[in-house]
Amino acid sequence: MAPRSSAPAFEEDGVPERAHVSVLLAEAIEWLAPRPGQTFVDGTLGAGGHAEALLAAVGPGGSVIGIDRDPTALDHARRRLARFGPAFRPVHGNHRDLRRILAELGVETPNGALFDLGFSSMQMDDPARGFSFQTDGPLDMRMDPGSGETAAELLARLGDRELSDLFRRFGEEPQARRFARAIVRERERSPIMRTKALADLVARAAGPAARFGRIHPATRVFQALRIAVNDELEGLDNRVAEVCDLLGPGGRAAWIAFHSLEDRQVKQTLRRLAAPCTCPPDMPRCGCGLRPVVRVLTPRPVYPSAEEISTNPRARSGRLRAAEKL
Repeated sequence: MAPRSSAPAFEEDGVPERAHVSVLLAEAIEWLAPRPGQTFVDGTLGAGGHAEALLAAVGPGGSVIGIDRDPTALDHARRRLARFGPAFRPVHGNHRDLRRILAELGVETPNGALFDLGFSSMQMDDPARGFSFQTDGPLDMRMDPGSGETAAELLARLGDRELSDLFRRFGEEPQARRFARAIVRERERSPIMRTKALADLVARAAGPAARFGRIHPATRVFQALRIAVNDELEGLDNRVAEVCDLLGPGGRAAWIAFHSLEDRQVKQTLRRLAAPCTCPPDMPRCGCGLRPVVRVLTPRPVYPSAEEISTNPRARSGRLRAAEKL
């Protein structure tokens, strides 16, 4: 975001912009344990960094199915991974349609799957995408620019109570009500169509003290809008369960989350799949017949190392969880 006369420039995550670097790459490969000849799914392909490491590990004879709803990211990954030939199978789509995608590709039981639930630096650093307020751009935020409602359209449609609920639920923003009211007042005068306009509006509503903090007061508002525009949390628990169902015995899956809302759903779903019994604790033996589906490999989340954070500060909020199909 460009400097303003009333306050210094802010950074959404407290770090300068950087080229995309795959987060928790070594840890993901370690927990997924890919072997030559296996088939893996990268359900959130992005720039292709994780897929590249998986392809190197499953060759010769293996393959990686890379899924992304962002056509720009998909084109970038195609170029980056072209040297792997037919071992790389790119798909423009959404990982929530994984069962259908695998059926269309003739894959019954993949050996593993990886889901990086964040959004890429390519998206964040492109002003035309509207994910960031580092530089001014249209308030879009769609991961697939060809479909769905933009953030500007969402802001124009929702009432102040709905906006407040959205900021509180998806951004965990303590000033959600104040920001929602400020947005509604402002749009009565003029539509809010640009990232800088929204960020400046939220900064003014937050007051002078908040505007000098390390994290820009609009950070959580932008997070909430991005989650809502891309429907990131809707059905995430069901998607985690579906992935575990699709894996063959011994197959492994890993999820990399960047905020507590995503991580909580992954954690709770894996715990439920690992211990599904619904019988009362005092029952001498199980009567419900439910059996564990997975073994949780990471009882606690795996965080980036200090070395990784020092070279890629954007990695610091990442956390990885992994499970193995029984």
